[in-house]
This record gives sequence, C-alpha cells and structure tokens, in this order.
Amino acid sequence: MNLKAHERTELIDSETLVAGFALSSLRRQIFWAVSGKDEKMSKLQSEALREAITGIKNDCNEKKRNFTETIELQIGLKNYDPQKDKRFSGSVKLPHIPRPKMKVCMLGDAQHVEEVKKIGLDYMDVEGLKKLNKNKKLVKRLAKKYHAFLASEAVIKQIPRLLGPGLNKAGKFPTLVTHQESLDAKVNEMKAMVKFQLKKVLCMGVAVGNLSMEDKQIFQNVQLSVNFLVSLLKKNWQNVKCLYLKSSMGKPYRVF
Repeated sequence: MNLKAHERTELIDSETLVAGFALSSLRRQIFWAVSGKDEKMSKLQSEALREAITGIKNDCNEKKRNFTETIELQIGLKNYDPQKDKRFSGSVKLPHIPRPKMKVCMLGDAQHVEEVKKIGLDYMDVEGLKKLNKNKKLVKRLAKKYHAFLASEAVIKQIPRLLGPGLNKAGKFPTLVTHQESLDAKVNEMKAMVKFQLKKVLCMGVAVGNLSMEDKQIFQNVQLSVNFLVSLLKKNWQNVKCLYLKSSMGKPYRVF
C-alpha cells in the first residue's frame, strides 16, 4: 500500500500512542503486583498502627506527665526454643531518634576525653577503668547506668582485660569511634539505633519513639523496626505471636 507522507506520520503517531498506553498499563500492573506482594509480605496493618499511635497520643493528652514518655514496641514470639534455636541479635538505625535523652558514655583516650568534655558527654579514661579492677558488681553498675558506650580504638582493645565480659554480657559492648569521625554525629547515630536480642524468654521490648514526635515519625520508626525484626526470625512472620505499642505510663495497644 502506497501511503502519503502525512498519512504515514499519522500512522506512526497512532502506533506510538498505542504502545505508550500499553507500556503505561504494564507499568501500573507491575506496580500493583509489587505493592500487593509487599502488603502480603508485611502483616503489619497500617490502619491498626495509625489507630494505636492516635490512641497513645490521646491518652497522653488526657493525663499530662512532667516528662516526655517513651513509646515502646513490645514483642511476643512463638515457635522458638531459646535453648535449641540460634539466639538472634541485630541492630538497626531508625530514621528518627526515639530517645533524645539516651545516656551514652565515652570510654576514651586522651584526645577523645578532651573532645567529649566540650560537648558535655559522660566519659571514663583508662585510669578510671583500671580502678574498677574487673569488679563484677562495679562493671554491672556501670552497664546499668548507661544505655550505650562508645570507645576509642586504643581503649576498645583493652576492654576485655580491664572490665572482663561484663559489658558484653549486658549487650552493651562499646561501639568503636575513630578520630576521623564526628563525635556528635556518632552519638546521634547511637541514639537512633535499636537492638533486637533473643535471650531466655520469648518476649522483648525496644524504644521506637517518644510522645514529642510527629505521628508519621513514630509510624516510620515502628514499620522499620518490625520489618527488621521479622528479617531476623527463622520463619519470619510465623514466629511473631503479637506486637504491642505502649507509652511509658500508658496502656498497651495491640498492632498485630
């Protein structure tokens, strides 16, 4: 068939348009397929989570406290034997700091000690650590006093010799910080970390927010925390018995 130039152009344009619609339709199908898959993979319902956050906030407004309450994710597991199964442990950095007032202590060399004095961070130098003399009670007291520890490279190597296994047993072995890193940034990074560790019982709790945060920030922290936890479990969601969200002084809200 002999087509004129403008007819050929119209035919090409119409073919391009049809192809464009087909591609757009295919993209939508792929998007919804992936979205559906993600929804099936994550059993945490967005609506239930939003309702829990709203409930916690409303409860707080009814009864004001003289401190900012922490919001905790409480976890119950099933089909796990802590005696036989491998005890998982993992940490994840949340997008928003759940506990701004989290207590961090620096176990530092001379240079780091001078730096932490300027930012008002608690610290212990090697001489201070030596005075503990591996005393189990004193090391345990130190571990209880702080939520987390940082340590200089020169000091972290000496921790087992100076303190014994106390900090490690408490799940608070120091995080290394080098002289090339910003101490402020490292402290904020530590404050944004949450750790999931299975011990002898099938329940645990981690801080995922506080009542001064926006709803969407709490929502994002909880979502990331739950997804990370599930990735640590041997049978993923099949090992999750229940999930609750609770403020320090408030009632628990079940989200799964």
